[in-house]
Amino acid sequence: MRILIFSTAYLPLVGGAEIAVKEITDRIDAYEFDLITARINPKLPQFERLGKINVHRLGFGIKLDKFLLPIFGLVKAITLDNRFNYQLTWSIMASQASIAAAFLKMLNPEKKLLLTLQEGDEEEHLKRYVFKIDFLYKLLIKPCHLLVFKRADYLTAISQALKKRALANGVGCPIEIVPNGVDFDKFCAKGGPATGGKVQSSKLKVDELKQKLEIRKDEKVVITVSRLVEKNAVGDLIEAMAILKNQRPTLKLLIIGEGELEQSLKLKVKNLKLEEQVLFLGKLLHDEVPKYLAVSDVFVRPSLSEGLGNVFLEAMAVGLPVIGTPVGGIVDFLQDGKTGLFCQVHNPKSIAEKIKLLLNDDNLRQRIINNAKKLVKNNYSWDLISQKMNHIFNQLNKLSQFN
Repeated sequence: MRILIFSTAYLPLVGGAEIAVKEITDRIDAYEFDLITARINPKLPQFERLGKINVHRLGFGIKLDKFLLPIFGLVKAITLDNRFNYQLTWSIMASQASIAAAFLKMLNPEKKLLLTLQEGDEEEHLKRYVFKIDFLYKLLIKPCHLLVFKRADYLTAISQALKKRALANGVGCPIEIVPNGVDFDKFCAKGGPATGGKVQSSKLKVDELKQKLEIRKDEKVVITVSRLVEKNAVGDLIEAMAILKNQRPTLKLLIIGEGELEQSLKLKVKNLKLEEQVLFLGKLLHDEVPKYLAVSDVFVRPSLSEGLGNVFLEAMAVGLPVIGTPVGGIVDFLQDGKTGLFCQVHNPKSIAEKIKLLLNDDNLRQRIINNAKKLVKNNYSWDLISQKMNHIFNQLNKLSQFN
């Protein structure tokens, strides 16, 4: 049996949604998967097999490709469907690719369409495509965005916040919460209480990495793994470091990620005279992230919005106490004082206070680490998530066969 996946972006372009697709499909043997996506980068091949997925990249290798995807994707989907006769299609997020998925559903009502919501941005963010003009957004963007909601036969959302968004958009099909997960072979803590719950130094060569980053033994390390965009509020974290500079001079911040705000954030660091405290490490391969988490003492992402936040769960699995804001899907797993700490939105002073609290209160820190590890292990393993998705695939395929 085969499933056709629609995703506006896919590996090696990495985000939570792309990782989720790979982790889930790698663990399901009963299905073959074909995936339609935008090419975006000319260095990427038009076709390749990644894991268990046949990846079809469409377009010219430019950013415009994702806007051409509704048409190019539909044409490619019809071609593939003529060959394989899919009974189930799977749309990852309500984006450009989902429009092609909805069009295919309109042409073939008997095929079942599964929509998975993974969005980290608020829907208002879509207004950027029409220069934030509300009238044009309602006329041109919103109808296309809602198309897949109206055509879906089943919907999964990675958080309660995204489920509420789906209901607000008038979804009439069944909805199930299926969060993203963690690969425990990469991220699961093995060091035990004696090492603060973090991965063993012998495994990830923590000491060598600290030397490479010039982190002294007396220094504590804060880390964030974030796209450098407005919604992740990395600027607020940098300002918190400025507040802490005099109070905790032996404190460093590692920033992993790239994005449109990179240069302005580097300028902020320079203006605040934090060049010695803040290190920009750029974009890293997902497999490289665990060892950087392992050299750190606190994970912080003061998000303005968040679908779920995979990296929070990964940090918790490694054994890092996390600090986040009470927005979006973060509230599904972060309980203040139990599995992490909440800071206030857009409040560097609040961020600084929470960092200082975790560094000064060993009992609180260890309690949070232990509770968070237990939560992730029991609820957020990719093996468990894949079983849930496989069950949904099977149910939808049975319904398709009865039609």
